Amino acid sequence: MNQLRTTAAITLARAAGTLSRRLRLGGGTTLPGQVARSLDPAILTTICAALPAGVILVAGTNGKTTTSRMLAAILEQTGEPLLHNRAGANLLPGLTTVAIAGTDWRGRPRARRALFETDEAALPQAIAETRPRLVVLLNLFRDQLDRYGEIDTIAGHWRKALQTLPATSTVVFNADDPAIAAIARNLTARTFAFGLEDSRHAAAAATHIADSQFCHACGHRYEYRHLFYAHIGHYACPQCGQRRPDPQVALTVLEPQGLDGSELQIDHPAGSLSIRLPLPGLYNAQNALAATAAALALGVAPATISAALAAFRAAFGRIERINAGPGGPPMLIALIKNPVGASETVRMLTTATTKPLHVLIAINDRFADGTDVSWLWDADFEPLAGKVARVTVSGTRAADMALRLDYAGVAAETMTVIDDLPAALDAALAALPAGETLAILPTYTAMLDLRAEIARRGWAKPFWES
Repeated sequence: MNQLRTTAAITLARAAGTLSRRLRLGGGTTLPGQVARSLDPAILTTICAALPAGVILVAGTNGKTTTSRMLAAILEQTGEPLLHNRAGANLLPGLTTVAIAGTDWRGRPRARRALFETDEAALPQAIAETRPRLVVLLNLFRDQLDRYGEIDTIAGHWRKALQTLPATSTVVFNADDPAIAAIARNLTARTFAFGLEDSRHAAAAATHIADSQFCHACGHRYEYRHLFYAHIGHYACPQCGQRRPDPQVALTVLEPQGLDGSELQIDHPAGSLSIRLPLPGLYNAQNALAATAAALALGVAPATISAALAAFRAAFGRIERINAGPGGPPMLIALIKNPVGASETVRMLTTATTKPLHVLIAINDRFADGTDVSWLWDADFEPLAGKVARVTVSGTRAADMALRLDYAGVAAETMTVIDDLPAALDAALAALPAGETLAILPTYTAMLDLRAEIARRGWAKPFWES
């Protein structure tokens, strides 16, 4: 009876996915999983239990898509077949869709291992259903408060779920995030920490967008020796002595190479490795560090890690480079969705070049973006003042973004507000001087709208095919 239910669920789920794509309703990244789970609620558990090398889960507020893609590139470099939700559908139906796509009609997986990027709210249930061999914890920041609430709530759910993992599982975690480090303390599972050690990239002053400022043991405010951004850094509690754990895998040298990327040196228990990462920004270096730590925990050779990351291509909308048609000007698309991510993206753009910037910012307030856009006032847009030649503002909350830029000191004569995104894209490209790059900063649904428009124009494939 169970086998019959599984077979029926897989058959109908695949039919639903095919129909969704043929009717141009989307990439079929979620609907098949919804159909399958309605017929066989245990189907994800059944498939994952049959994977010889088990499951990897990657979770965090920022960076999970890029980090999981980096780790997938490393594992694929070894020749290992992999189930992976590359399109970014990271709730349980999305994970189930990928699992079904990688099995035969009886539910037997064709890969040895699954790698799932997992939404913050979905992680506890994903742990329960997949029983992962490895969990990668990146960070916790405020994000979509109307959906998820404060980070302490999420942290509590994560810790409770992680406490169910056995000693045969491993938790790879960010030592620089005090909320994440607190979650990883005293687990039965093995723990493996990564962290930043190049203090040259520490912030000059405390940030106003730190979300985890107080000791998780005694409630006293942390003191920082080095603070890189938000609450990420080298912290210690002067009251009870709780401090940042020493990382086993550390980014000891970060040499920025403008918008072309960074040169990294990462130290680990068996030595060190050098990486030429083709993505710019401190946060992308940290994503590469997390992927490296996870790969080392899995026993991947350092040379394989270096080669895979040197050839890495950005995930859709995450420092993604696309030309506006054959021979057209380059566009750099960088998703922004919360104060920390937006601030670090602005920091990356304004420090990577001395040229005046040409920017398109698209802010939506749909459910997947978070309907509360007050986060725009917590993000640090001030570095754009005096640094932009032209900024085009679009999306359902274009007026809010334009007001925020006005208060940030961006000159009114450099700003154009066009609510319609395709029209805004055309205007921004028309004003772009030869040889310059258009930086596009969209929220999540604005990014999907933009990528759909780009695909319609034939400039790139649909994001689920990327």
